[in-house]
Formats: sequence, structure tokens, C-alpha cells
Amino acid sequence: MTPARKRRLSQPALDLTAAAAGALFPFSFAPYSLALLAILCVALMAVLWRHSTPRRAALRGFLFGLGQFGTGVSWVYASMHDFGGADVGEGIALTGLLVAYLAAYGALAGYCARRLTGLGAGPWQTVVGAALAWVGADWLRGWMFTGFPWLQLGYTQVDTALGLGFAPLLGGYGVAFATALVAASVSIAAGFGWTRRDRLAALCFAAAVWLVAAGLARIQWTEPAGPAIAVALIQGNIGQAQKWQPEIQKATLQHYRDLTRLHFDARVVVWPETAVPAFYHQVKDRFLRDLAAEAVARGTDLLIGMPVMDQASGRYYNALVAVGSESGMYFKRHMVPFGEYLPIRSVFGFVAELLEIPMANFERGSDRQALLRAGGYPLAASICYEDGFGHESRFGLPEAAYVVNVTNDAWFGRSLEPDQHLQMARMRALESGRYLLRATNTGVTAIVS
Repeated sequence: MTPARKRRLSQPALDLTAAAAGALFPFSFAPYSLALLAILCVALMAVLWRHSTPRRAALRGFLFGLGQFGTGVSWVYASMHDFGGADVGEGIALTGLLVAYLAAYGALAGYCARRLTGLGAGPWQTVVGAALAWVGADWLRGWMFTGFPWLQLGYTQVDTALGLGFAPLLGGYGVAFATALVAASVSIAAGFGWTRRDRLAALCFAAAVWLVAAGLARIQWTEPAGPAIAVALIQGNIGQAQKWQPEIQKATLQHYRDLTRLHFDARVVVWPETAVPAFYHQVKDRFLRDLAAEAVARGTDLLIGMPVMDQASGRYYNALVAVGSESGMYFKRHMVPFGEYLPIRSVFGFVAELLEIPMANFERGSDRQALLRAGGYPLAASICYEDGFGHESRFGLPEAAYVVNVTNDAWFGRSLEPDQHLQMARMRALESGRYLLRATNTGVTAIVS
């Protein structure tokens, strides 16, 4: 009798497997935070890429990306349709274009991984090559056209030894590289043509990376700059559809003032991004003047998100304004594409015609801005999207004693975005070794240790 031949999955079936892995991958991020799932998905892709042609590997990377971003950033549709003025068809089309663009980086990762880790490559070349391809694509996606850093591999490990150990030393991309090394090692340990010696070595290497991370996680890399201060973070929960309506402006200001008066026992009170639905010059002479007087009398410093206009030029900025014993302004430096500015207007001008986004033409703040001070300490400020970029969030370090991020997640309703966004902010706290105060209009307001 002849032995039965093993049945193998067809190439199209393996392609669909890549798409399914991509659709599962977002569940490794918040709010689900299945960190092990990320390692398994990357390990599976390492196997699929190695056992394919470069062209097929690119296709599988693209299919993975379609699943990844089609599932993980579907909330973009809400911002375009519910609040941006796009109809259903336009919202679906624009979201689909974004997902396809982001998936192209997966195709690049697959092609490069196959070139670096083909069937003739040894185990160490395979491990390092797959990790470099994955993290390189993540880095490029976080840089091109000002970058879109969502669903990068490193964020999945913010609660594991890999994140806790490597983030303070190597940052988010270092965590991603360590994670990809472990995943690629797992792909070898699983077999699929490797010798027993190779599998054992790969398993030992994965364990060693994890043990090193666990050891580093026990080290306290920073120490307090001085006595602790009491802080309060205000979340007004003003819906995006109502936020800029002139008839509720007065009620909004009164709402935030009333909430603040309940917390004048705090040394620092933080309001979220554009909590004040008016320009600074429109509210400074009465509302802010009276509020500042109250704050100074109670020994409280306020950090308030609001737009600031240069009345001479007409240009305006997304700002965080310090009010109280010490005054100052921080102007946002990294604008959100299509939300706060329009990249390559000659190509994407049609998007501006489809969307109706208020305050959508902010100017970029300077890279050389004096640090804000509140509560007796200098602080590193960031606004919304900026907390997704580790290198930009280092603005103000090492002088800053703590980090403040103000944001507005009301654009995305009750979707995955607020939890994903907070997870990214938590990585910034790990990288800087400082407390992070994060105030949001809606979503998740948090103090991160």
C-alpha cells in the first residue's frame, strides 16, 4: 500500500488565511488587548511569506492589511459620515481608499520579508529579516504623508514584559522589533520545514528576548522631580454635532467653569482639546480673565484647549493655553491630514469638497516653543494626534516633569478609536517614564502612571 499523501491548502486558501489573520489582528489592541494574538498573527504571516513567491507574499501582505485596517480603523467612516458631511456612499468610498492605501504597506512588508527570508535563508536570517520587514513597514507608514501610526505592532505589548521592559530604552518601534523577533522565532519553532535543532534554538531565543524584557521591566528608570501635586481632568462630554454651534457656546463655557469650580482643591486642572469653542481673543477679556482670577485665588493652574488666532495674519492654531499663576501657550505641531489640513491639495482637493469639517485649516506650531508650566513644574504638552508619534512626544524632555495630552475623540463616537488612542498614549508614558495626564472631550480621560 502506498502511504496517503498529505493534503495541502491551495494558494487561494492560504491567501484567504492571510486576510483572516489581518481581520483578527486588531483584537490584539485595546479594548480587547489580546497581546498573544499579535504574536501568533505575525508568526503565521512569517510562515505564509516564506512559503510563497515575492509577488504572492506582497499579495498576502496586502490582504492582511485589508483585514487589519478594514476591521481596526473602520471608525474613520463615522468621522466622515456622521460628522464630516459625507453621504453613505462617499463615506464608504473614502474609508475604502484609506484602508487600501494602508494595506499597501502590508504588501511592502510581505515582499521585503520574502526577499530576506526565502526558502534558502537560515533561521537567524529568517528571524531578523521578517522582523525588519514588519517594523520597517510600520515605521514607513508612521512617516509617509505625515504618518498614520494606528495599529502598529508595538502597541499590542504595552501591558506585557516586552512593552514594559523595552519601551523606556528603545521606544515603541523597539518594542515592535522585539515582538516581531519573538513572533518570527515562534514561526520557526512551529516547524514547517525546519530541523529540530533550528526549532529548539528559535524557541530558546524567543524565551531569552522575553526574559531580558522581564528583567528590564523591574528597573525604575526615572525618579520624582519633587513633591506630588493634586490634579483634576475635566471631560465635558460635549457632542461633536453640538460643539461648534454658536447658540450653545455660552452654555458650554459655563459647563466647564462649573466643573472646574468643583475641583479648585487641585493644583492643576486640565480641559480637553478645543474645550473652548471660540478663539482665544474672543474670550480672554471676560471669561478667561475672571476664570484666571478665581484660579489664582485658589492656588490652581488651568490648562485649557482652545483655538488661537493671529489677528494680524488671520492664521489660527490648535492650542493648549496655561491660565493661572503662570501663563503660556503651546501650539500643536503635527496636524491631522484631512482633518486639520489638506495634504497635496492639487490631488486631494476633492476630499475638502466632500467633507464639511469646522476649523479644518490650522497652522502648524513651531518646533521651538517654550515649555508650559503648571503646578510648579514644567510639562511636555501634546494635542490629540501628536501622542501617536514617539519622537514628537519627546518634545520638552528631559526638562518636563510630567506629560499632558488633550484630545477630542468625539469624532469617532462609540467605536474602537478611543481605546486604541489611549493605548498609544500609554506607550508615551512608558517611553518618557513620566505621569501622563490625558483629558478628552469624550472617550477615555485618564491619568497614566
